[in-house]
Amino acid sequence: MRLLDQRPPKWRRSTDCTTVLPLKAPAPSRAGSPDSMSSLSAYPRRYKRLFTAAVLVLSIGGLFYTFGSTPTGHAAMQIETLVEDFVSGESNPNPPLYEKWHEAELAMPQHDPDLPYPEGKEGRYFWAPNHVHASGWGNAMQELILNAHLSYVAKRTYVFDNYTWSRDLSQEYSDFNGKLIPSRIPLTALVGGPIVGDSWPKGELAPRAVRKEFFDQVCPERTVIHGQEVVSSLPSEAPASQVLQAWMDKLNSIEDRCVEIDISSAQIFEIWIFGTKRVLDIWPSLRVSPVMTQFHWSPLVHSAVELNSHLFTTTTFLSSLLSSFPLISSYFQTNYNPTLLAQYKPIPGLLALHIRRGDFVDHCHHLAKWSSQYNGFNSFPDLPDKFEAPPGGGWGETTPENDAIYIQHCFPSIAQIVERVSQVRNDEQVRLRRRGGGLKSVFIMTNGRKEWVDELKEALRRRGVEERREWENVASSRDLVLNREQKGIAQSVDMVVGQRAQVIIGNGFSSLTSNIVMLRMANGIHPDTNRFW
Repeated sequence: MRLLDQRPPKWRRSTDCTTVLPLKAPAPSRAGSPDSMSSLSAYPRRYKRLFTAAVLVLSIGGLFYTFGSTPTGHAAMQIETLVEDFVSGESNPNPPLYEKWHEAELAMPQHDPDLPYPEGKEGRYFWAPNHVHASGWGNAMQELILNAHLSYVAKRTYVFDNYTWSRDLSQEYSDFNGKLIPSRIPLTALVGGPIVGDSWPKGELAPRAVRKEFFDQVCPERTVIHGQEVVSSLPSEAPASQVLQAWMDKLNSIEDRCVEIDISSAQIFEIWIFGTKRVLDIWPSLRVSPVMTQFHWSPLVHSAVELNSHLFTTTTFLSSLLSSFPLISSYFQTNYNPTLLAQYKPIPGLLALHIRRGDFVDHCHHLAKWSSQYNGFNSFPDLPDKFEAPPGGGWGETTPENDAIYIQHCFPSIAQIVERVSQVRNDEQVRLRRRGGGLKSVFIMTNGRKEWVDELKEALRRRGVEERREWENVASSRDLVLNREQKGIAQSVDMVVGQRAQVIIGNGFSSLTSNIVMLRMANGIHPDTNRFW
C-alpha cells in the first residue's frame, strides 16, 4: 500500500498543555506597515485580503507566462494554499492542520521499498521517537539538527515525523493557555534540507531522510534500545561531542538494519546540554555537516518573508512583492535547490531585536534562582557580549540585586531596550566607520502585546529623532500579514529576519536566539553582529 493512501485518523481536541511556549502566542491583530500599507488601511480586512490574493493570482499567472512551467509538489501546494487562505480569510476559526504538507511528505520518492541500498528495504534506519514534544519550536529545532547530524555520522537513514505538541494521534488540536494550536505540524512546513528528506549534496552517499510511516513499512521488526544504555557510560556533564561519539559507537555496534530508541528514554541531546557551553565542542563537526550547510527554510516560510519584506527593507510594498518573483518562480524549476546556507545573506542596515514577553518573565526569575548561563550557542567565545552568573543566586535562591541583573538581560524594560539599541547602533557605526553601512531600520521579533509593541516602536523612533539619526522604518512581528498556515509557523518567519539582519540583539537565554546565532555563525557572519540584552 502506498504511504499516501494511509490517511490520518479523524482527530479530537487535546487539552495536553505545559507551561512551555509554543511556536508563537497568537497576536490580538495583525496589520500592515503604517507607512507602506497606508493606502489599504481604510478598507476592511476582507477587501485587503482579496486585494492581496488578486495580486498573487496576477503574479503567478505572469510567472507561468514568463517561465513556461507548471508548479508541482510543494510548489503547487504552497501557491494553491496561499491564494485559498487569503481569499477564505477567517472563514475557518480553527488553526490549519497542514494536510497537504503531510501528504506531500508521504509522497516523497525515497518512500519506495524497492530502491537500491542504502535506501529502500535494505537500508539502515534510525528512529528517535523520544524527541522533544510539548515544547517551543526553538527547543525542537536545535534537537532536530543534532539528531539528524548523529544519524548522518552514523551512516543511517534519519527518520522524522512532525513538530509535535501532543503525541496523542487521536487529538487534532491542543489547548495552550485557552488557545487552540495544531497538535502536530509537518516539519517540511517549517524547514527544508536533508533533515526532512531533501537530497544530499552531490558526492554524498548518505540515504535521504524518510517519514516514520515508511520506517514502519520497511522495519516491521527493529532493535529497540533504551537511552540509559548509552547514558550510563558517560560522565554526568559530558560535552556534546562525547555524547555524539557514544551514540555513534552504539549505533555502529548494532547489526540490525532498523534501530529505534525507547520512547520513554530521555532525549539524546538533553536540554541541559543546549543550555550550557557543553554544546559548543560539537561545533567543528556540526558546522561542516551537510545537515547544517544544506539547511534552509520551507517554501511556506520563504513566501511569508518575501511578501512582508517591505517591513524590514527600504523598498516599497510593490517593489518588495516584485522582488519575490525570482524566489517564487524558482520553486517551479525542477533544478532549483535553495539549500545553501550562504544564500541567507544579511540585509544591509537592518537591526533585528528578539524580545520575549508574556509569562517568560517567570522563566527569567527562575534563571536568577539557579545562576543560569546563556544558552550554549549564545556563548561562542568570539561573541562580544559575555555573561557570567553574578553572586546572589543559586540552588533556588536569589537576591533582589541578582534578580534585577537577570531581568535586564532576559526581560528588559522599554527604557532598557531603547538604551541598549542606542549603544549597539553606536558600536556598529564604529565597526564600519571606514565603510559606511550603519543601521537604518528595526524589526522587532516579539510575542508582546500590540499595545506594548506600539509603545516600544514610538520610543525607538523618538530616540532616533533625539540622536539626529531617524530610523527609516520600525516594524514588528505584529505587522506581518500572514495566511492561516503562515500564522502557525510565524516564529520561523521571525527567525529568517533575525538570521538575515545586519545586526541582531537577542535574548541570551532563548533557544530561538541561540538557533539564529548558530545559523549566522555557520554562514560566516561576523561574530560582532550578534549581540544580547
